[in-house]
Amino acid sequence: MRISYLECTHCREHLSADRPQNTCPKDGGVLYVRYDLASLKGKLRPENLSGRVASMWRYAEVLPDAKPVTLGEGFTPMLASREHANVFIKDEGLNPTGSFKARGLSAAVTMARHYGLKKLAIPSAGNAGGALAAYAAAAGIEAHIFMPKDVPMANRMECDYYGAHVTLVDGLIGDCARMVAELKEKEGWVKELWFDVSTLKEPFRVEGKKTMGYEVAEQLDWKLPQGIIYPTGGGVGMIGMWKAFDEMEELGWIGRERPKMITVQAAGCAPIVKAWEAGKSASEMWAGAATFASGLRVPKAYGDYLILEILKKSRGTAVAATDEEILAATRHWASVEGIFAAPEGAASLVAYQKLRASGFFRAEDTVVLFNTGSAYKYLDMIEAQERKVRPEPPAARNIGGIIGPY
Repeated sequence: MRISYLECTHCREHLSADRPQNTCPKDGGVLYVRYDLASLKGKLRPENLSGRVASMWRYAEVLPDAKPVTLGEGFTPMLASREHANVFIKDEGLNPTGSFKARGLSAAVTMARHYGLKKLAIPSAGNAGGALAAYAAAAGIEAHIFMPKDVPMANRMECDYYGAHVTLVDGLIGDCARMVAELKEKEGWVKELWFDVSTLKEPFRVEGKKTMGYEVAEQLDWKLPQGIIYPTGGGVGMIGMWKAFDEMEELGWIGRERPKMITVQAAGCAPIVKAWEAGKSASEMWAGAATFASGLRVPKAYGDYLILEILKKSRGTAVAATDEEILAATRHWASVEGIFAAPEGAASLVAYQKLRASGFFRAEDTVVLFNTGSAYKYLDMIEAQERKVRPEPPAARNIGGIIGPY
């Protein structure tokens, strides 16, 4: 669908979508893509989706009108939990490049090609870099990726093999973002057709991620769950789904009901949890961020004000999970559900267990837990965490014919 305009989430200023935009030039606010949904109401109905391609592009009418750069992303399984009645696991690890990041970068690269951009740059804790590298390769666009030097090996290797230019940074994702900003200033990106596709620094990654909200509704027969638990680093998925629910209401597909939106973060990097518990409308920079769930190692989300507003409007909450709890949940989900989840995704199970124990959720509540990626991309990180939690026993020694620890 043709975009009507871009809207700043701070000042509500309208900007043209005829050229690439990053954030609001007045106040740096995150930009939302707006469409003429009123013209679609009554014409586009849920039943019209039957038989369409099983990817996020099945929702073409509520996505930008440009030829998609697609690798088959989206429409991931919604699996009924074997352990908990009324719980569903949305397995985003089955996306191209093994994570939910494929959705946002498919949309962002689609529009980058549409605008004629030649070089894209991104700071990434891992999976977003891999997704950009893949979609940029498919689009014939140059990708420049800035990653912490201790990212999972799979993320570093996939970027290299997709042909991206990778810079490893001694620091966290915020340090990578600063390098991108400094390079942007130095190189004069508009002139050179460079473009920054950082989290929430352009409007189209939200558009890709919002399709998770459409899928949750469609896969639950257009009845929204009582709760959605979402691992939150940058929080684009939560922001996108909330936007999707508003769009679906405007289309007449759902009513005013909304799920309780739950943020789960690692205890070693939980700025949203801290801000939520303090009743603040924005988070503070988290000092000394540390967790083996690398996608949750985001000291301050650019869209924190949007995330906290969503938690408040939905009557949701924010939960922290320790690395030990996340590791145990990763093993538990694998052995009980047959899902080898990324650590970030396994944190959703920790949050659900805590919210059931506290009475926040009841057994009869329908709750969707998001697994945001595949554990196969984290094998080195998981193994290192296992060593911390379960130190190896001393090596056996053969003494006088007796074999045993010594």
